[in-house]
Amino acid sequence: MVALAAGGVYLAVRHVPAILGETGCTAGRGHAAVALDPQQAQIAATIAGVAYHRGMPSRAVTVAYATAMQETHLHDPSFGDRDSVGVFQQRPSQGWGPASKLVNPVYASTRFFQALAQVHGYQRMPVYKAAQAVQHSADGYAYQQYQTLASRLTPAFTGAAPRGVWCWPAADAHGTAQLSPARRAVVRAFGPLAARKAAAPGGDAPSLSVQVPRPSVGWAVAAWLVTHAGPVPAASGALRRVPVARACGPFRVGERHRRRGGGYCAGKLSPRASGTRNTWTDPLGT
Repeated sequence: MVALAAGGVYLAVRHVPAILGETGCTAGRGHAAVALDPQQAQIAATIAGVAYHRGMPSRAVTVAYATAMQETHLHDPSFGDRDSVGVFQQRPSQGWGPASKLVNPVYASTRFFQALAQVHGYQRMPVYKAAQAVQHSADGYAYQQYQTLASRLTPAFTGAAPRGVWCWPAADAHGTAQLSPARRAVVRAFGPLAARKAAAPGGDAPSLSVQVPRPSVGWAVAAWLVTHAGPVPAASGALRRVPVARACGPFRVGERHRRRGGGYCAGKLSPRASGTRNTWTDPLGT
């Protein structure tokens, strides 16, 4: 079980229409919600983490999402046109870096944001123009078709919209918590956040405690952990099998609450102060 507190705790596993398949995620709410497969959600969360690490604004994340949707539909192929590889289809021959690194979404996103930051006035440009200024594609207008979708993903994965990302596992999903790989992977994406293994409240399963400077970052970290939970390949390349995400809230440490649809939510979390920073505790177990 994975339960993450980020300004509260939320239910990360819920009943969803069968048409969405056995595993998947959604970002956003209501009619604006976007259905994503596990790898798309993982990469979207990783892009948001790298943007935070590099101090990039939400507009940059929207540009990155529109670009990635056009190039690969937010997937991470090891092939492409000519020598293009990775989520942004960056070409080693054009100076983006070695192919072996460009298939890592953390590295690819870092290189994308480095290039975008050099585009003067990109925050005032239409999204497709900013994307084209980075990619130099044959058809720069192609990015325009994904601008609306990208703008829906951005608040969910950057944490501007709390509880914005929901994922559900296959019925038989289970596994053993891998706290050390999780901690290293979070830091690779988000930068030097204080993340450590810790005892869970009330003697529950072992936990991963992550300190964040503000609630939105906590929700972004929550989205990253939720999308990387479950027996699916992780976009970061670090996690291979971690438990399924399930939590509810917000409520106080030690409480158990019945969730709608039957059954109990096992999350036992609440944010707590740690000096001038917020600490979110993430208990992980089977």
